[in-house]
Amino acid sequence: MPFAVADSLQARGIAPVLFALRGACDPVRVERFRHHWISVGQLGRATKLFRSEGCRDLIFIGTLMRPALSEIRLDWGTVRVIGRILASFRGGDDHLLSGIGRILEQDGFRMVGIRDVAPDVLMPEGGITRATPDPAATSDIEKGREVLRALSPFDIGQAVVVIDGHVVAVEDIEGTDGLLARVARLRGEGRLRTRAGRGVLVKAPKSGQDLRFDLPTVGSRTIEGAAKAGLAGIAIIAGHTIAADSQSMIETADKAGLFIVGLPA
Repeated sequence: MPFAVADSLQARGIAPVLFALRGACDPVRVERFRHHWISVGQLGRATKLFRSEGCRDLIFIGTLMRPALSEIRLDWGTVRVIGRILASFRGGDDHLLSGIGRILEQDGFRMVGIRDVAPDVLMPEGGITRATPDPAATSDIEKGREVLRALSPFDIGQAVVVIDGHVVAVEDIEGTDGLLARVARLRGEGRLRTRAGRGVLVKAPKSGQDLRFDLPTVGSRTIEGAAKAGLAGIAIIAGHTIAADSQSMIETADKAGLFIVGLPA
């Protein structure tokens, strides 16, 4: 996903600089772009590098396993704001990212979202596959949206699986891939008795979420997971969801007979 955004920027004549987190980025892909490596906890080093590169606009892209505080390599720039960082840790991922973003903004940087700089990587509204939702799937989609709206205040996850009106799984710390693997396992164990080809994965940002950070993301791996889970398709919020490598995603879905639909925000 970070590299899809960087490619989008380059295609429009904007030179991106990647500040890659050690242990969280693919070194081979990072080498394609101007870049610097930083470790979690090196906020002071990061801000110095931002300024040395003339980067005023910053984008948070991708996911990061939340580190234990003991794993963070503190530098002086981090120690200076450690109280505010600790406060950001006391909440969900959206709370953590927006807290770090506020610290950087107060240092003179501007946090921007993927929607602002690379809208071409976002999911469009409507269906993008040959398959389309039937009435049962449409009802499951609405049920999924209701569930995600209700869970939003708790900052838990951004996805839910609904099959024939039954909420069978909600995303947690394992992420969407883990959620779909859990549904596939439940089906394999006979805990889900509905036939394959029914049910929907619904993904949406949390209500009130700062849409500059942690947008829901889907890709070919999501489609493969939905197929293994025996679902009919996936429904995601148009304009608020990153569709990584959309052409490959469509081809994977068409081959599996799944639908992908972008919902109005």
